[in-house]
Amino acid sequence: MADHQHKGSSTSGIRLVTRALRHRNYRLFFAGQSVSVIGTWVQQVALGWLVYRVTGSALSLGVVGFASQIPALVMSPFAGVLVDRWNRHRILIGTQSLAMLQAFCLAALTLSGTVVFWHIIVLAVLIGLVNAVDMPARQSFVVEMVTDREDLPNAIALHSSLFNSARLIGPSLAGVVIARMGEGLCFLVNGASYLAVIAALLAMRVAPRVTAARDGHVLAGLKEGFHYAFGSPAIRAVIALLALISFVGMPYSTLMPVFAREVLHGDARTFGLLVSASGVGALAGAIRLASRRSVLGLGRNIAVGACIFGGGLMLLALAPSLWVALPLLVISGYGMMTQMASSNTVIQTIVDEDKRGRVMSFYMLAFVGTAPFGSLLAGSAAEALGVPATFLAGGFCCILGGILFARRLPALQAMVRPIYERLGILPSPVTGVEAATTLTTPPEGE
Repeated sequence: MADHQHKGSSTSGIRLVTRALRHRNYRLFFAGQSVSVIGTWVQQVALGWLVYRVTGSALSLGVVGFASQIPALVMSPFAGVLVDRWNRHRILIGTQSLAMLQAFCLAALTLSGTVVFWHIIVLAVLIGLVNAVDMPARQSFVVEMVTDREDLPNAIALHSSLFNSARLIGPSLAGVVIARMGEGLCFLVNGASYLAVIAALLAMRVAPRVTAARDGHVLAGLKEGFHYAFGSPAIRAVIALLALISFVGMPYSTLMPVFAREVLHGDARTFGLLVSASGVGALAGAIRLASRRSVLGLGRNIAVGACIFGGGLMLLALAPSLWVALPLLVISGYGMMTQMASSNTVIQTIVDEDKRGRVMSFYMLAFVGTAPFGSLLAGSAAEALGVPATFLAGGFCCILGGILFARRLPALQAMVRPIYERLGILPSPVTGVEAATTLTTPPEGE
């Protein structure tokens, strides 16, 4: 009897973690992305190694990061307006096809031995333009694939777990391929991997969506979205903390090739292990979030995740060897994913549907748009002060941001409460005094 009960409990737990997969379109998307994201990680690692091999400069890594992310700063807000007005499904088919072409171009240049630094910059800008449209469209399209709003937090967490599962495979695979056959084959693998997600998108059956009127001026739509997003203290606070983390914390990944070679005296395989270790922690964080039954308590996760991420970076700066650095990157990855995925889920839950694309474009602007300046700053700081000092400063700022967010959390919870009551996430006040403590007390079983 005990064994049977344990088996039933395990099955129930698995269903809880994977409940968003009962939606056909999301299941197709998840399957296609499971292939494509591995290719993305293979290319990302190979590109960092190629840049550092060609230039030998930490600053060059920052410049490439800047080139690939600066389009988001300019384009994302306008892309959000288009995402609210156009068919998101068709947008994604187009952006994924363009990303595939970019990978094949990079592969052709590298395999032919003709690639030079300016080629990399041009292609980095191209993928940045594609991502500026793709990311808000992809984030907003989740609600069309997952029609039950209760499954939305699980879908977001599952996508994060997929991204970080690939992070375990892709960097390690890239390290082996780079060492044996060079970076060009990695770019070719990434290009081919896009075929899976494009096929999945084409196989979907998507119901027509009522879109915002197209006759209004784009700038008017942008202004409306800006006032909506930044007029909400809760959305504004979440986006502000995400922007800080992206600016001072996330550039650590840009400096990882330098950390692997100059600090740990390793090679491409060492680089792959470091990136994979961060992925282990991020995957653990995503799985934990996927197992949650409710969005309640995620505000606390946002603050704690920022502090864990910052603390991990500060300790990483003092790591004397690879085997000390790896567990610290696991901790950092866990904190990073907890902060990012919790922020995404909270915003997706409280935003109005007709403004979702614009709000998610501001979310992606905070996440990606600030990163290019962070990459340049981190690259310059690493050149002048060294990688460890750069990690120390970035980690300290992340912790400070988490503490400031935590101090504002009670007031933000009170502001969000009416939205949760309207959505049925919290009972209305007439059901009793118990509802007054729900925002700060996680449901039983979490």
